[in-house]
Amino acid sequence: PAPAPAPAPAPEPEPEPEPAPSYSGNAASIAISTAMSYIGTPYVWAGESAAGLDCSGLTMVSYEAAGVYLTHSSRVQYGQGTQVPLDAAQPGDLVFWSSDGSQSGIYHVAIYLGDDMMIEAPTFGMTVRVTSMRYSGVMPYAVRF
Repeated sequence: PAPAPAPAPAPEPEPEPEPAPSYSGNAASIAISTAMSYIGTPYVWAGESAAGLDCSGLTMVSYEAAGVYLTHSSRVQYGQGTQVPLDAAQPGDLVFWSSDGSQSGIYHVAIYLGDDMMIEAPTFGMTVRVTSMRYSGVMPYAVRF
């Protein structure tokens, strides 16, 4: 009798689909590294590119790199994530300043880096920089994504 034909090789299993990116643990580190890449970029009102950034433009583009989409407004950003007490802030949390302690009085946002440091697009005539936290006028909650 003729030898039995070799069994057909098992079909290749379908490749597992790539998992959807999960930024929950990574968003802060991605946002910080993106923000750091803008150090020295000039402050430009309403700016949101390497040509120039304002404070909420910096936080917006930094988190956008991590798949978190923020509005280009510090007041609105204050309500977009999870508020945590300022004394529990972790690197990557956004910190805010208000003229009167209310969300409607918010005029500035920065990214907390830990160890009492932050990265910000400060104001006209200045560039994106890492600097010490300022506590005068700071809001009591940081915002986490």
